[in-house]
Amino acid sequence: MSELDESLVEHVHKNYADYTYDMFMMNMSADLEEIDLFGEWFNILNDKNIYTFEAVRDAAQKPEIDLARKNGAPVHIINLSSYNYLGFSYHPEVIKAAQDAVAKYGLGASSSPVLSGTYQIHQELEHALENFFGLPDRGVSLFTAGYSVNLGVISAFIKPGHVVIMDQASHMSIVEGAKLSGGEALYFRHNDMEHLEELLKAKCDDFTRVLVCVEGVYSGDGDFGNLKDVVRLAKQYGAFTLVDEAHSALLAGENGRGVCEMQGVLEDVDLYVMTFSKAFGGVGGAVYAKKNIVKYINWYAKCRMFSCALDPAVTGGMVKVIELAGKPVGYERRARLNANAAYFRNLLQGKVNLGVSDAWVVIVNFGSEKKTLALNDYLQKSGLDTSIIQFPAVPKNDARIRMFVTSEHTQEQLAKAAEIVLSAADKFDFLLK
Repeated sequence: MSELDESLVEHVHKNYADYTYDMFMMNMSADLEEIDLFGEWFNILNDKNIYTFEAVRDAAQKPEIDLARKNGAPVHIINLSSYNYLGFSYHPEVIKAAQDAVAKYGLGASSSPVLSGTYQIHQELEHALENFFGLPDRGVSLFTAGYSVNLGVISAFIKPGHVVIMDQASHMSIVEGAKLSGGEALYFRHNDMEHLEELLKAKCDDFTRVLVCVEGVYSGDGDFGNLKDVVRLAKQYGAFTLVDEAHSALLAGENGRGVCEMQGVLEDVDLYVMTFSKAFGGVGGAVYAKKNIVKYINWYAKCRMFSCALDPAVTGGMVKVIELAGKPVGYERRARLNANAAYFRNLLQGKVNLGVSDAWVVIVNFGSEKKTLALNDYLQKSGLDTSIIQFPAVPKNDARIRMFVTSEHTQEQLAKAAEIVLSAADKFDFLLK
């Protein structure tokens, strides 16, 4: 290393607590300085036993589990870091369906879905989703990751010369899909319909395709998207809509068809994106759209066309999840999820800053990302695992504890979790005065 590099290493060792994730994202030189410095920082945190990330689970994502931290230290925690909202990932019927699919089709698809990678079980999942959502002119395109759905769909649907208008709180997969498309990428202020209308007025004409991208539940804020007004404005100005229901498919609406169903716009949304890693309890995702659009996406979403098809085990499990979601167990778990989220939020209300969160993603704002390492360490060692987010995922100095309530948590577990959060808020000075 150069003298400058050595001084930076020394600075990292002395001031490790002041360093944050974003500080290692840029480097204007040809060397690997940011990579080496990040490695130094990582080792310091692990040596000091304050590195809380990548902790190894020893069982399914249940409400209480044991973790082994990166340095091997064991911790028993209440699990509010997993978005296994309905507990379907370990439901015995889902596991059996996955096992049966592996026995019949083997471990992987071993080919692109457009070539030889489409199995009968894939068609079963497509038909199950089509029947669940219930619109006769719609079809389904399956992807191996929820992230890939937005990446592939937006970049296939939008071309250079077109426009993508995104809510400012949109997930990174939407942002990167817009960039990959080559179209113009614009943002409107979160859930601000006046700002959205300004952009639509400026960009919509008879020659420009415009896609408005929003979410059913925003996972960084924990609030619902204003889909009803978004769709109304998009239709008024001739734009198309994409709604990412990653954190709301199977959860919102009378029948679990998402916030689109809850707000009465399911039939009007052009591209409905869902992720199988949340309430479905698996991995992968899909887009639900008119059949001619689905056919086009199947061929022109590059991350689908040039990737292996969804594995049979997950696919078989997802078929069973869709079946359960439409049965009494699905309705019961949705109701319990809403009750648990309301109960947990009520325990924290008025004591910490919950931001705008009003769904099953409960947000507690704690401010400076410099608190993240020590705060997360305190929470985990106290018996609570959460999903902390910080800049650049959220604005600077607006770091948040993000907690995913599930239908399977007990009130006792949630009450204990709230006690730990409030204790941390007192220790790290983010209790409301």
